[in-house]
Amino acid sequence: MVFPERFSDLPDYAFPRLRKLLDAHGAGGPVIHMSIGEPRHPFPAWVGDEIAACLEGFGRYPPNDGTAELQTSIARWIARRYGVNVAPDRQVLPLNGTREGLFNACLALCPETKNGKKPVVLMPNPFYQVYAVAALAVGAEPMYVAATPEAGDLPDYAALPAEVLDRVAIAYVCSPANPQGAVADAAWWDKLLGLAEKHDFRVFADECYSELYRDTPPPGALEAVERTGADPERVVVFHSLSKRSNLPGLRSGFAAGGAEAIARMKQLRNYAGAPLPLPLQAVATRTWNDETHVEENRALYRAKYQIADAILGDVPGYTAPQAGFFLWLPVENGEAAALKLWRETGVRVLPGAYLARDVNGVTPGADRIRVAMVAEQEEMRDGLTRLKACLYG
Repeated sequence: MVFPERFSDLPDYAFPRLRKLLDAHGAGGPVIHMSIGEPRHPFPAWVGDEIAACLEGFGRYPPNDGTAELQTSIARWIARRYGVNVAPDRQVLPLNGTREGLFNACLALCPETKNGKKPVVLMPNPFYQVYAVAALAVGAEPMYVAATPEAGDLPDYAALPAEVLDRVAIAYVCSPANPQGAVADAAWWDKLLGLAEKHDFRVFADECYSELYRDTPPPGALEAVERTGADPERVVVFHSLSKRSNLPGLRSGFAAGGAEAIARMKQLRNYAGAPLPLPLQAVATRTWNDETHVEENRALYRAKYQIADAILGDVPGYTAPQAGFFLWLPVENGEAAALKLWRETGVRVLPGAYLARDVNGVTPGADRIRVAMVAEQEEMRDGLTRLKACLYG
């Protein structure tokens, strides 16, 4: 049998790789899971009632583009959150989880060539791994651009040579950043859109952590389009209910952007998509309409930021995250630190290198661990206290 080569050199995905590293060894204490970014705060109490009220919808095929009610609730949320008006039926596409959208947007919108050459897809390094697989799936060249502390933990795409930028078809950006918790400010977004206009590429803005922040709501890419007068087709944004509303199992998010881009994504989805079941679309509609539970959720994370700062604030190199729910902690070697922590304390974290790629012998994050602040507060406090004593004591 012959198999495709384009995915043959993918490393193991982060969590199977973590299991290979840790699971042959016993836990050194009561287990605390801080490796996976799965929210554990309560989701809205009315979710079950909403599903029950719409139960008959499981007996019908859902509309591929989402219900009009869901499209409208998303457009209204964008207007409330970012002050930007989008057409619900033409500029919004509900998704069966944003990973679907981040992958399929590349399939739908990346050209086969750029200026007569193989297209380039830019992404931060470290990064959410679907970006790379999407680039490989369309035959583009994934280019991993280090997001280091020196660059504010965001990729400096403007520093790339002009001949590379002229080949770029798509640039992925994650703000607030996973794993670093860094936030792209308005000036950063404006600079990126100027670069996209100059070199004619699209920006895919992964904004799934936008509602978890300390004080100031992170700016978004759609705001930058409105502010700069850039072509709306330059940007597609992606949002999710997983983190905002503690509903990772709902698998509900959306993409929004220029009407032509969304139309092409819808057309691909007509052939290969899996729309959300109608009862779950009803839940998503109500959830995007409600901010009370989001504010309550945000308050819980703000308390966790304070716990992390109090425990780890005196650790050399500790950077308090601006947003999101990850700590990106400095160590000598991420794999060695994760294994030591597991064997001696039972706390489970992710080596930073598992989220990155080697470029010219350098793997950003090899000297970091990612710690998810998803556990209940006292459990998290216990985990961070054990972590500090083990790795920094």
